[in-house]
Amino acid sequence: MSMLRLPNGIRKNVSHSLRLIHSLQFATVKAEEISGSQPAQVLNLVQGKWIKSGNWNTIPDPLNGDSFIKVSEVDENGIKPFVESLSKCPKHGLHNPFKSPERYLLYGDVSAKAGHMFSQPEVSDFFAKLIQRVSPKSYQQALGEVYVTGKFLENFSGDQVRFLARSFGVPGNHLGQQSHGFRWPYGPVALITPFNFPLEIPLLQLMGALYMGNKPVLKVDSKVCIVMEQMLRLLHACGMPVEDVDFINSDGQTMNKLLLEANPRMTLFTGSSRIADKLAYDLNGRVKLEDAGFDWKILGPDVHEVDYVSWVCDQDAYACSGQKCSAQSLLFVHENWNQTSLMSHLSYLASRRKLDNLTIGPVLTVTTEAMLEHKNNLLKIPGSKLLWGGEELENHSIPKIYGAIKPTAVFVPLEQILKVEHYELVTKEIFGPFQIITEYKDSQIPMVLNALEKMHAHLTAAVVSNDPLFIQDIVGKTVNGTTYAGLRARTTGAPQNHWFGPAGDPRGAGIGTPEAIKLVWSCHREVIYDIGPVPHNWQIPPST
Repeated sequence: MSMLRLPNGIRKNVSHSLRLIHSLQFATVKAEEISGSQPAQVLNLVQGKWIKSGNWNTIPDPLNGDSFIKVSEVDENGIKPFVESLSKCPKHGLHNPFKSPERYLLYGDVSAKAGHMFSQPEVSDFFAKLIQRVSPKSYQQALGEVYVTGKFLENFSGDQVRFLARSFGVPGNHLGQQSHGFRWPYGPVALITPFNFPLEIPLLQLMGALYMGNKPVLKVDSKVCIVMEQMLRLLHACGMPVEDVDFINSDGQTMNKLLLEANPRMTLFTGSSRIADKLAYDLNGRVKLEDAGFDWKILGPDVHEVDYVSWVCDQDAYACSGQKCSAQSLLFVHENWNQTSLMSHLSYLASRRKLDNLTIGPVLTVTTEAMLEHKNNLLKIPGSKLLWGGEELENHSIPKIYGAIKPTAVFVPLEQILKVEHYELVTKEIFGPFQIITEYKDSQIPMVLNALEKMHAHLTAAVVSNDPLFIQDIVGKTVNGTTYAGLRARTTGAPQNHWFGPAGDPRGAGIGTPEAIKLVWSCHREVIYDIGPVPHNWQIPPST
């Protein structure tokens, strides 16, 4: 069995919690026991029943390659029950302001109970350890994902779900006429999420869909789907009706066929831009997308708190091995920072990341060879140089289908980045511990803005400066949907208290906040009441 190696301080706290996991009534696995000798199984959920298919996809342990999870995957011949399940949901949803409003209260109660469950150390530890097993990251990073999820559930407890469906009224033209705007569900919907946040992304979007009255079918990347399988079991234990959500494990081709046959009214996709564009075409635009992010950070001309800024830059670039859609991909450093120890700090912070505590770890979508080849291609650009990293991790057993490299940074001159022959290469998103660093002067700010304008993905960004005029200039001429500004600005971080999502694209989806839920999972419906009375002595007028 491959055990996760954690720092000593964490081991003490975790050892006590692990003894309590046996008391978790909803769980069907023990995170610390999943191994090649004791593989876990993941099932599908449709029409209120957990089912197995005849096909099993074996998932390799990302730390040693052992076959440690078996996923029951539905093939194209097995999608009929899922199509039927979605077809049973009308376009007006499972609830709306005029139909079954008690379900708003139901989901307020479910969220309250689930939020309380997440406040219990044995539950939060269970999910943090389960996340670590399938998407290796440090315990602190995994626990942070669990914390955000729990706070989100707390936020939408009690009456907060029905407040999402708040309507408004406007006086009409005459007595008895009023127009009312309502938030209306789509009805049957689909939700497809990636591997990197196996709890937070699918859970937050799933609950948003349910709050607004939709019937979702959920597909999570098979590498990590065990986390949401266990989460659904927790939600059932908290009172969620078992028929409300379908959960399917399949390959991409099967899921695509399901979408075409079931024809959901709306599909939320989080993942690569290539697949996002294909879905938008296949589904005739009935999509909301949170796709790739080649995210940038600018260190402004005012230099402050070098140690702190260095630490945030390291976290943004390399936490979770760079496998965040908000990870810092391109760092613009003003020349004033050259007089500081910034670069040596960044190099040191990158070097202290170790596999044994998962502060660096497996890259699940890009191989070692692909990342090293990208590094070599960048180094062919005139003036470029390797700042640190650029080598495979040492003494590891990570399977070759995944990536394993040291935290890496390549310097590329700003003038070269803007050249047509280099721009696409430099701004290629590498979903791993890999970043580009460049330098600029005051006179080159228009060049920086030009580089940002040419990008096609506008998810997160950071302007590290306390100069209000500098911030005003940069923010006013960029479009990233989640932008941090100020000395403590970062690119990563999707807490439950603010919108997280791209901008500049009408298909863009948000996550976390009431505004995000209403935008993604409901549409506007206007009901105009016109009850009279008809004016006294009214007569039919001439035709018009």
